[in-house]
Amino acid sequence: MICGFTLYTLHFTLNCYALNLESVKINFLSGDYESAILEGEKILAGAGQAAGLDELYYFLGLSYLKDGNYLRASDIFEIILSEYKDSAFNEDALLGLGDTYFLRADYDKAEEYYNKLVNSNPRTKLKAQVYYRLSQIGFKKGDTQQAKEYLDKLKNNFSLNLEAKMNQDLPPISESALGFYYTVQVGAFSKKANAQNLTQKLINLGYPAFIDEMASADKGTYRVRVGKLKMRQEAVELEKKLSQKGYPTKICP
Repeated sequence: MICGFTLYTLHFTLNCYALNLESVKINFLSGDYESAILEGEKILAGAGQAAGLDELYYFLGLSYLKDGNYLRASDIFEIILSEYKDSAFNEDALLGLGDTYFLRADYDKAEEYYNKLVNSNPRTKLKAQVYYRLSQIGFKKGDTQQAKEYLDKLKNNFSLNLEAKMNQDLPPISESALGFYYTVQVGAFSKKANAQNLTQKLINLGYPAFIDEMASADKGTYRVRVGKLKMRQEAVELEKKLSQKGYPTKICP
């Protein structure tokens, strides 16, 4: 999704640069990304070769990412990496660049940048964030071995609950993810009552249905799922049965 969101180690120093970025930072921190973008682009237009351009690009990249303009964010993070090779924001830009691909569901490309970040600096301060993302890529690609490997690294070396909170813009780690089982989703609703009705209907038909709630800052999604299976093939067989009954199915995680 992590877009930096609280997940980045942001450099919020308000020291005096040739560029005054205080208004950009204030808008970003208050969640007014459109204003941060407008102010940042305005400063950029007249900045020339002023000091602090890499920091300006960084906050612009984060703001575009949070605002959902992943292509523009990607371009900006690329500028930091190519034109400011000694910048203090290079690792953050690599993480941000990976996130632009993750949020576009290009998981192979996202994984490439996340691994590049860790491989280039094994002691990076962003290692926990990278591990979280790599675990989520494992789930997205159906590679539960990779997902488990990186979740184990998180649990052994970092606070998993804190890391999940830090990455509110990427899909959260759910109970099903931590339990490493397969389940079949048959519906997702914004209203809990609708999810409850479908769940009860499936239970009456003999299916072990349950509701998996995914909460976000402004709304909740109630996902109706069936079964908690250890083998993917079992989930495939269950999906076929439910699909034949007319339900829109998909296997999770």
